[in-house]
Amino acid sequence: MKNISTAAAAFVGGIALWYLAYPYSASARQEPGTTTVARHQSPLACDRKALTTEQRKRHFDELGPSLRSRRKSVHELPDGFEFEFPGDEETFALLAEWVAGERVCCPFFEINVRAEPDSGALWLRLTGREGVKHFLEIEGSGWLNR
Repeated sequence: MKNISTAAAAFVGGIALWYLAYPYSASARQEPGTTTVARHQSPLACDRKALTTEQRKRHFDELGPSLRSRRKSVHELPDGFEFEFPGDEETFALLAEWVAGERVCCPFFEINVRAEPDSGALWLRLTGREGVKHFLEIEGSGWLNR
């Protein structure tokens, strides 16, 4: 009887440790063929205060204007826009820094950066859910001057 109690305690303890190591509920797991539970969506608005004063100055007053001046072309997409930049290392570094800041203040964007081979063009794609393209047309009009 003692062996059964010890085995049961070990089993229950193992399950408890497993749930501590993987802290998601059983109800969050999805069976094939079932619908996905809706995820939280951030508001479709830029939160400039998500950046510190220094970060805001760098992001909006330095990085943005520098990248806009380097922009080679703009391509309209069904759900956003894609911007072409030269493939040099300095532009790549500026773009990477800008993307890091943009993810903080505008988390609703889906952001993709693509680098063509052999130091070819850099591409920044800003897309997202319904309303993102319209947001870009209004709030990002300086980026869209084609």
